Amino acid sequence: MPQPTTGEPDETPVDVASADVDPLVQLVSPTGERVVEPDNATYRSRVDHLTSEDLRALYRDMVLTRRFDDEATALQRQGELALYAQGRGQEAAQVGSAYALAPQDYVFPSYREHGVLQARGVDPVDRLRLYRGEDHGGWDPNEHNVHLYTLVIGSHVLHATGYAMGVQRDGAVGTGDAGRDAAVVTYFGDGATSQGDVSEALVFAAVNNAPVVFFLQNNQWAISEPTSRQSRAPLYQRGEGFGIPSVRVDGNDVLACYAVTAEALERARSGGGPTFVEAYTYRMGAHTTSDDPSRYRARAEEDHWARRDPIDRLAALLRAEGGWDDGWAAGIEREADALGERLRTEVRQLGAPPTGSMFEHVYATEHAQVTAERAWFEQYENETSTEATR
Repeated sequence: MPQPTTGEPDETPVDVASADVDPLVQLVSPTGERVVEPDNATYRSRVDHLTSEDLRALYRDMVLTRRFDDEATALQRQGELALYAQGRGQEAAQVGSAYALAPQDYVFPSYREHGVLQARGVDPVDRLRLYRGEDHGGWDPNEHNVHLYTLVIGSHVLHATGYAMGVQRDGAVGTGDAGRDAAVVTYFGDGATSQGDVSEALVFAAVNNAPVVFFLQNNQWAISEPTSRQSRAPLYQRGEGFGIPSVRVDGNDVLACYAVTAEALERARSGGGPTFVEAYTYRMGAHTTSDDPSRYRARAEEDHWARRDPIDRLAALLRAEGGWDDGWAAGIEREADALGERLRTEVRQLGAPPTGSMFEHVYATEHAQVTAERAWFEQYENETSTEATR
């Protein structure tokens, strides 16, 4: 693993297949060939049903996620967003895992799961309300079963575990009804594994056999700290330490991410308990738009991983298997252009919600203190407005 040093960053790149990396599940090689070996037979069977149209759908959502990322970054540079957390390079881990979800499953993202939100149908403009500073959230979590972005590192992993325990106690696990049995998946990064909240979540999930999938996107950098400075062991072994089945997957292989997550969700829904997934990927962009990765990361490393781009990998597979069509690909590019135009136009037009909306959805039912505070605030606003018109 590359180590930042005083002065120039270490020029030694990291390869997903290098000897210092534990074996991981891979179904498609970086050059787009199917990987067929005894150890991945079970996972291969989980993608056998995927047609060329399914692969095209995965490719479309990955391309649109990349375009969303590029446009949001540009909007921040133009002063239209306060901040933005890039997800470039992590499209396969996010879209692949999200495609394994059932409609009734619930997602708890951190703050860069733009591909997951794309796959779940969360409106692109709504995803940027938080980053523009106009809204505390941006969308209705229950509309797509996707919780709001969480900026406090690791805290949402506890929320996800608690929600999963609630699903379990509601009797929506292990009934055998495919339309009812539900699971929870929570996404977090390698840096979050050092937070106490994550360890507490693993404890509660393990001892309660909660139906939750812990999906770690190990993009190898917690801002400027490499994984080697966060852990002396591969991160998927964190789950094993709590007695949770754990697996490491090639996070740039969209089919492998789909297969591994599908297995984990099936286990959770059937009452088999939690799973810890480490998707070994790479953050091609900056941590956020306030970060400068050139200060701690070598260009050779970035170039090395650019040649393992997850979108290019799926494109190569489609070409190899006759699923690629230039006219279809051009249509996706036009769709991406339209997405970019919509973001540039509508994000600039976003306005703040009514200030009184902060009192909504605080509790599931009416709460006397919140009601009193809302009344006081409305009176205050009315008095302020009256003073301003005198």
